[in-house]
Amino acid sequence: MPASMASSMTLKRIHREIADLKKEDLGGITLTPTDSLFLWKASIPGPEGSCYEGGVFNAEIQLAPDYPFSAPKVIFVTRIYHMNISDRGNVCIDILKQNWSPALSIFKVILSLSSLLTDPNPKDPLVPSIANEYVRNRELHNRTAKQWTQLYARPPPPKLPTPPPPTSLPTSSATNGRQINKGKSRAPPPPPPTINGAGGSASAAIAIEDSDSEMDAEGAARARAGTKRRKTRESGTNRDGVLVIDGDDEQVDESPRAPKKRKVTSAGRSRGGGSRTTVDDDVIVIDD
Repeated sequence: MPASMASSMTLKRIHREIADLKKEDLGGITLTPTDSLFLWKASIPGPEGSCYEGGVFNAEIQLAPDYPFSAPKVIFVTRIYHMNISDRGNVCIDILKQNWSPALSIFKVILSLSSLLTDPNPKDPLVPSIANEYVRNRELHNRTAKQWTQLYARPPPPKLPTPPPPTSLPTSSATNGRQINKGKSRAPPPPPPTINGAGGSASAAIAIEDSDSEMDAEGAARARAGTKRRKTRESGTNRDGVLVIDGDDEQVDESPRAPKKRKVTSAGRSRGGGSRTTVDDDVIVIDD
C-alpha cells in the first residue's frame, strides 16, 4: 500500500520497528523492508536439531493499511514439508489470527514462525495428511521433511571473490624472438674453416689488401730515377772526347731545390771546329 494512503500513526509505527530491528540480535534471521514500507522480506534458517536443519526458508510479510491494528499476512516463498504451511505458502498460526495484538511486532512474528518449524501444531493443521503422518509415523515424516529441505531449501553456495588474472609469463617463442632481435645488432661470427677431406689441413679464404706492393713499386721508381741521376765515379774524357763529370757518392737528394745559376762564357772554338764553353771552370766540348 502506498505510504500516502496510510495514516501517520501507521508510518510512525513502521519506522519505529525499523529502528528497533537495529538493536535486536537476529542471529541467522534476516528481516528488511523493500522499496515499499508495507512489504517486507525475511529469511529463516532451519533450527538446529529439527528436520529442517540446513535449509533457509524465505518469506514475505504484507502489512495492512491500519497496521498494527490488523495482523500482517505471511507467505512462505520456499516450499516446505510442514503441516501448518500449505503448498501455496499460507501459514496457520494463532498470532496471525485471533491472538494478534498491536503490541506484537513483525520481528516477533518471525520468531514465532521459527519456533513453528521446531514445534509444529498437529491440532490446527493446514495439511491434515502431513499431520496424520507426523502423529502416526514420525520417522517417515522427518525423513520426507529432510528430503524437501535438501531439495528446495538448500542455500546457494557463497560467491567466492574473483581471483585476479594470473600474470602471463613470456613464452619460449617470445624469448627466442627477443634473443634473435638482440643478435641482429651484433656482427655475425666468422664461419668455421673448411676441413679438407682425408686429413687435409684447414683452409679459409682470406682477403688481404697488399699495400706494401704499392709502396715497393713507388720505391723502385724512385731508385731508378736516382740511378739515372748518378754518374760514374771515374773522371776523365770518354772515347768521344766528352768530359764526364763525377757524381757524388752520397745518394741524390730527391727533394726539389731551386735551380742553380751558373755563369757560362764562350771561349772560342775547339780544334775540331767546334765551340768550347766554360762553366765554372769546367770545360765542355760541344761538337758542331
